[in-house]
Amino acid sequence: MKISHTFLLILLSCIVSACKPEPSSEQTQSTPIAADAKTTTSTDKKAPFKNCQFVLGFDAWEPYQYTDVGGRVAGLDIELVAAVVEGMGCQLTYQQGTWVDLLMALKEGEVDILLGASKTEAREQFAFFSDAYRMEEFSLFIRKGDNKLAEYETLSDFIKNGSRIGIVGDYVYGPDVSTLLDGPETSKYFVNAIMGELNVARLLDGDIDGFLEDSFVGATLIRRKALSNYIVAHGITIHTGDAFVMFSHKSITLDQLSNFNTQLEKVKTSQTYQDILNKYSY
Repeated sequence: MKISHTFLLILLSCIVSACKPEPSSEQTQSTPIAADAKTTTSTDKKAPFKNCQFVLGFDAWEPYQYTDVGGRVAGLDIELVAAVVEGMGCQLTYQQGTWVDLLMALKEGEVDILLGASKTEAREQFAFFSDAYRMEEFSLFIRKGDNKLAEYETLSDFIKNGSRIGIVGDYVYGPDVSTLLDGPETSKYFVNAIMGELNVARLLDGDIDGFLEDSFVGATLIRRKALSNYIVAHGITIHTGDAFVMFSHKSITLDQLSNFNTQLEKVKTSQTYQDILNKYSY
C-alpha cells in the first residue's frame, strides 16, 4: 500500500507537469492574469506617467507565479501586483526565466520588477523595494480525522509525543524550527524530503505524522491532487518574514515606487486583496 501511494502521487505529478507547455528560458508576454493576449492592464485616465509600462520577470513557482495550461501568466503574486499596477494606470508585460538570470536582468534594467523577494543589503545596491505585500508563512498539515494530533498546540507537542514531521531540505523555516532541527534530541523527529509531493505521499502512507509546507503551496498541492478528504491544515502556522516587490534602479524612478506603494496600500485594504488570498488558500 505504501508503494502504491508514493508511486501514484509521483506519477500523477509527472503527468500534470507533462501536460503543461514547456516554458522557454525567456518568455515575454503582454497578457495580464487570465486574459487574452491582446488585453493589457492599462487605464489611461489614471496614468500619472506617460508610456507607463513595466516588464515583470517571473521564475515559475505555483501558486505564486506560473503559466497555466493555456500559456497564460497566472498566480497569487501576479494577481496582487497586477491589481496594484492597474491602479497606477500602467501596463505589465511578462518575461520568464530562472531567478539568477532575472536578478541579473533587473540589475541591468532589462527587467523592471521581480516578485516574492526578500530584502537584503546586497540587493538594495541595485534594487528598490516596495512595502511588504504579503506574509511568508508555513503551515503544518496532518491526516484528516487524526483527532489526537489535532489537539496538539505546538510543534514541541508533536515532538514530545514522538510524532514525525516532514520537511523539505532546502527550505528555511525560521528560528524556532531551526532550533528544533539543531537539537540532538529533537532533530530525529524531522524527516527530510527533496520536494513537497514526497511529504504528501509519506503522510498518506503513515511514514510521517505531519509535514510543514508553505501555506499557499500546501493548499495548491491538496487541491490539485484532490486530497482534501485525506489531508487538512492543522492550524499551526509559522511566520518567517514578508514578501516584497523588487524594482530596478536603472529603469524605475522613486516617484513610480512611491506611486506603487500608495496603490499597494489601497489594494491591501480592499476586498480585492482578500479575495485573491482566499482564492489560493486552503
